[in-house]
Amino acid sequence: MGQIALEGMEFFAFHGYYDEEQKIGNKYGVDLYIQTDLHAAGASDKLQETINYEVLYRLIAEEMLAPARLLEHVGHRVMDRILTQFPHVYTVKVCVSKFNPPLGGICRRARITLKRKRVQNAPRTWKDRKRSNFHLL
Repeated sequence: MGQIALEGMEFFAFHGYYDEEQKIGNKYGVDLYIQTDLHAAGASDKLQETINYEVLYRLIAEEMLAPARLLEHVGHRVMDRILTQFPHVYTVKVCVSKFNPPLGGICRRARITLKRKRVQNAPRTWKDRKRSNFHLL
């Protein structure tokens, strides 16, 4: 077991509860941590034995492009995509930050952190997996 982390990713996106936020946009930060088995990659030194960081980054960038009202929603979308696309990921943790949120005062960032673990012995069909394969930690 090991961890892959992508920290300090920054994006300009159009998320926010208020319509104005979705029109003018803001800077956001994302930190991603996934747990997976890294033994095969360590032994073979082959990219296909692990998760390509570029693929993870593109996946997050795609989710950041789709506007959302809440950071929580963005975080859940990122976790859903990772756990769907990478069946060998055991846990995923994502932190999404909004820089200088409009709170009426000084606040460097608002941040949410979400973590999800894949349930063992998950149902085999896609429909069943979609409903019950994951739970929140």
